[in-house]
Amino acid sequence: MGWYFLFFFLSGFCSILYELVWLRLSMAQFGVTTAMVSIVLSVFMAGLGFGSWAGGAWIRRHGEKVHFPALRLYATTELLIAASGILVPAELHLGHSLLERLGSTSSAAYYLFSGIWVALSMVPWCALMGATIPVAMLAIERTFHDAPQKTTRSFSFLYMANVAGAVIGTALPLVLIELLGFHRTLKVGVACNLTIAIIATLVSRSSHETAAAIPAEERGLTITANGGITSPLVLLFATGLTSMGMEVVWIRQFTPYLGTVVYAFSLILATYLTATFIGSAIYRRWSVRHDRESSLLWTMLATVSLFPLLTASPATALGSSMRIIIGIAPFTGLVGFLTPMLVDRWAKGDPARAGTAYAVNVVGCILGPLVAGFLFLPWISERWALLLLAAPWFMVAIVSAFMPGAESRFAPRATAFLLVPLAAMIVLSSKDYEGLYRNRGLVLRDSTATVIATGTGMDRKLLVNGFGMTSLTPITKMMAHLPLAFLDRPPQNALVICFGMGTTFRSLHSWGIPVTVVELVPSVPKLFGFYHSDAAEILNSPLSHVVIDDGRRYLERTPEQYDVITIDPPPPLAAAGSSLLYSEDFYSVLRQRLRPGGIFQQWLPYGDPEDVAAVALAVRQSFPYVRVLGSIEGWGYHFLASDRPLADRDAAQLASRLPAKAVSDLLEWGPSPTAEGQFEDVLDGEMPITALIAGSPSTPALSDDRPINEFYKVRRSARKIEQWRQRRQYQ
Repeated sequence: MGWYFLFFFLSGFCSILYELVWLRLSMAQFGVTTAMVSIVLSVFMAGLGFGSWAGGAWIRRHGEKVHFPALRLYATTELLIAASGILVPAELHLGHSLLERLGSTSSAAYYLFSGIWVALSMVPWCALMGATIPVAMLAIERTFHDAPQKTTRSFSFLYMANVAGAVIGTALPLVLIELLGFHRTLKVGVACNLTIAIIATLVSRSSHETAAAIPAEERGLTITANGGITSPLVLLFATGLTSMGMEVVWIRQFTPYLGTVVYAFSLILATYLTATFIGSAIYRRWSVRHDRESSLLWTMLATVSLFPLLTASPATALGSSMRIIIGIAPFTGLVGFLTPMLVDRWAKGDPARAGTAYAVNVVGCILGPLVAGFLFLPWISERWALLLLAAPWFMVAIVSAFMPGAESRFAPRATAFLLVPLAAMIVLSSKDYEGLYRNRGLVLRDSTATVIATGTGMDRKLLVNGFGMTSLTPITKMMAHLPLAFLDRPPQNALVICFGMGTTFRSLHSWGIPVTVVELVPSVPKLFGFYHSDAAEILNSPLSHVVIDDGRRYLERTPEQYDVITIDPPPPLAAAGSSLLYSEDFYSVLRQRLRPGGIFQQWLPYGDPEDVAAVALAVRQSFPYVRVLGSIEGWGYHFLASDRPLADRDAAQLASRLPAKAVSDLLEWGPSPTAEGQFEDVLDGEMPITALIAGSPSTPALSDDRPINEFYKVRRSARKIEQWRQRRQYQ
């Protein structure tokens, strides 16, 4: 059995690795949108569920006809999965190329085509991953047919090993991506699958499989006929739906404390899977001596499902990591205990029944994020969404305590009765993050984010999922006026990617030209009026065009060309997905939308030397002419890039090119009383782009494959170790 643990440990690691990398490659090809993320994750889970069901159904019909070792069939499956690490990236790239040939399409048509293509690219391989469980269970049944204690609980054994590998998959791939990039990280997954295939083939030669099937009576299948909401299949569907739905809610709840970097999301997933593994390991020990669970388990599950209401509350004094661990580990640990228990009870080691049961659980996993993300969160707060997802477990707890055959003891029933007042107490005593601002600003929700506008005067803020996006600063005005003033001809139009508070969009509009702005979060432009009194007039102008889309995807789809394209990606510099707006691949798309002689402006905040050097090198390798100017408030850099030489104008010449309305806009917030003074502050901070690259000369240009700004733990850890070593030497 040790070999099977190794196989599924490695396959669990590979599955998380593939899911992470395929998601990012799909985002690069088809857009960083909530719909695309949902499509990829749903397709991945759908493939697993279909494969589990189909594998079990195939074994039911043809298993007895297979006269070669089932372990060899498993090895062949892993060999085919290895091919996915090479073929899926190529398939996604092909789909992107086909979309380019179709030209401009509607958003609905784009989503339809990209969704179909992602499904065609991933479902066959994910189905193979899902089929490995029933196939391995068949091999275990044939090998250990005389040891029912191993065969009847084989699903929970494989499940535990798979989750253990998945825990490693939440952390190690992040290190591999930083060191190797996405494509070479996939090759590590390929190598692991090949290793499994080779070892399984070798082990199959020495295994003593028999084709004899275990009779249903010996499995005890006749005792699994519970009905209603306590049926194992109903409960498995509910565990999948609620746990995955809650994960979507947890990300919204804890973002204000964790931030938006990939390591924050990894912490949530690692906690989820680690607790699941611990729960499944406890079940394995518990099930040796017990054949019936207590109804108290369901009461406990309902109770701990509400813990995030307390740990995500601003009134609770906890560190970021402890908020996650205390908030979600008890619930996911119990799910890790109950899920394999339910499958074992339903299947009793039968691969076909296990495949069906696991597929039902996966269907719940698919629907959970869709229900939470598109039905609950756009309309209600995170805590009420969590309460709705927890509601089924309150019902199960009460029903299981009073159903025929339940324990007659007083404790389970009394505890079940206490659930409702306990839930009410937790809801009433806890506060959500947006509650801090509900009476001091505006709160809008949609399927992508909860957006908050708060503050007064120049201290007004924009929060997306509790994280600050931007502020009222003259830097955002300069992002518009600087490239337009350097342009060697009267501008015809301009494009700004990322709306923010709308300041850059408003400043571009002051030039009296058509302006298009692209924003990913639908609620953000609706708050424009909170920050600027003339917002309604600007939005209603025939010169204004607001597009809700991923900026990169819009550039690929639109046939329009622009004199100026200006961009300020959302902070921080290390935000998850932000590399797709800093990469060479992005700049190659953007160049096609600039008219000859047009100017691209990108503002870059200060960051690690490696991040700054990677972005600077990507810009320099993408445009023949680049100038780097200091920021008006001494924070960050303005990159101006073009396919033509940029005019060598002084501050007075730049100021003279501004229309009167643009001058008024530029001087609205200072700091200098004249336009010439404003431009002089920026020109005084000019530096050669080579100076930024020299800060980390060995760092490669930022690309979709090497998102250096997002993955930084290894280099920062190495820097801390080196600093510690130097201090030790000095001492």
